[in-house]
Amino acid sequence: MAQRKAGKRHIRNIQRSGGSYYVTIPIEVIKKLKWKERQKVEVKKSGKDSASIKDWKK
Repeated sequence: MAQRKAGKRHIRNIQRSGGSYYVTIPIEVIKKLKWKERQKVEVKKSGKDSASIKDWKK
């Protein structure tokens, strides 16, 4: 897969698989946050047109 240009690196598409939607997150972001595969995260709607993803705390 080709890399995106520097100005468009953070632009992603919403995709659907079965009954779920997903967005791919750049590997640089995952490494910086020290997230791992299958880690639980919390997704919340924040504001009118945005959402936030953060680590899930028990």
